[in-house]
This record gives sequence, C-alpha cells and structure tokens, in this order.
Amino acid sequence: MRTVRALSAALLILGLAAAPAAADPWPSASRDGAGAPKRAGTSFRTATEIAQGQQATANGSTGDYLYWSFPADTGQRPTVRATVKLPDTHAAQTWQIDVYDGLRRRQACQYGAQTRTAGADAPSVELACVLRTVRAWSEPWANDPLPGTYYIRLTATGVPTSDLGLPVDTEVRADSKDIGGAAAVDGSLSEPLVPGIATTSEDRQENAAVLAGLQPEDGWASGWWSDRWVWTGVGGVLAALAGVAGYALTRGPGRPSRVPPPSA
Repeated sequence: MRTVRALSAALLILGLAAAPAAADPWPSASRDGAGAPKRAGTSFRTATEIAQGQQATANGSTGDYLYWSFPADTGQRPTVRATVKLPDTHAAQTWQIDVYDGLRRRQACQYGAQTRTAGADAPSVELACVLRTVRAWSEPWANDPLPGTYYIRLTATGVPTSDLGLPVDTEVRADSKDIGGAAAVDGSLSEPLVPGIATTSEDRQENAAVLAGLQPEDGWASGWWSDRWVWTGVGGVLAALAGVAGYALTRGPGRPSRVPPPSA
C-alpha cells in the first residue's frame, strides 16, 4: 500500500508540474514548424514580432486592429505587403496598412497601394507600402525613418455595421532592399529605436517578456560598410592618376639649356 501511495503521489506531482506548460497554447499555436507567427497583436505593446522575409498569418475580425513588428537597419528600404482574405458575403470594405517607426511616428509610403477598397463579395484585397530608406542619423525635428523596430497596423475603415465582426484571414510580410552607399549619411544613433532601449538592465530583466527581441542577423548598424567606401577609394586613385598625367603633359621637354646661343 505504501508503494502504491508513493507512486500515486509521484504521478500527481508530475501531472501538476506539466499542467502549466500544457495549459499555455501560445508557444505551439502562435508559430508553425518554420517559426512563422500565426497570430497578431492588438496594440503597439503586444505587436507580434516577425523577421524580414518571414510571412506571418493571423485570424481576425473586421473592425479589429492587427499589429506586427519587424526590425529595419541603416541603408535598408523596407517594403510591407498584406493580403486580407474576406468572407464569402460582405459589403464594400476599405482596408488600410500603416507603418510606424520606433518612436511610433507614422511613416509615409513612397509608393504602393496603402489603402484599397474591396467591392462587395470580393474574395480578397492586397495592400503594399514601400517606405523611404532608413537613415543612420537625422535631425530631431525631422520625420526620417531611423534604425530600430517598425510597427505594422492593419485595419478596415468605414466598415458597415452589418460587416463588423466578420472573420477574416490575413497574411503579412516585410522585406527590405539594401540601398548601400547611395543613402549613406555622416553620423549615427547611439542606440536603435527599439522598445525598452532606454530602460536599465534590471528593468529589462523584469520586463523581458514584453521587450522586442528581434534584430538584424549580424547586429544593429551592421551596414557600416557600403559601396560608398569603394567609390571613394576608386575616385582617389583616378584623381591621383589624372594628376600624374596632367603633370606629364604640361611639364614640357624639361628645363631650358644654360648654354648661350652662338653669336651671329
């Protein structure tokens, strides 16, 4: 009997220890085998982190605000694309995608269909936003995109009351094009604009669950090397060669002879 009771107690303890892990559905339900997120946040603070080149999916309702975040570094020109799969029956809906930087300033799109209206019973709507090139440094009064975390907000505007709450499926993807030295500027930020960058180390440990952890693969400000250095070096070599050639052409046959010409 004592052996049976001991085994029962051990099994009960193991069951209680495993219960919290089994009760939390997010680690298994939020990401698939490839690590792509399968849900979206409802605010800036709870935005779902995605890496560049990673396609995220999420289920939502018409009228909800859906948030994602991704990192962008110096010299990159981010492009955000979103696809919304609408229900079979619905009225005309207007969907909009907005992108905010680490200071939560709305960034303008250079081009792309940032807002689109889907006609009644349209199967889906596609949106796109191409941002300006991320700069290494900017004036405090400017609204230039700076390295750090960027937030994506997807929502429907002007939705009829009859369509509020209808289920939708969304797909979001963020990519970047490396512009290189053409967009290089002098100066840089001391720290990237990511959530929690101004907090102390103790606060970061306490709030580690809510701070953004994504960053470029080789670290922030990894694009310090660009083709601007190459063109600068090539320009210096060409200038030196041009100076030598100019000197050779203009120096003439040399110094004149000191022998006086014969008298007539």
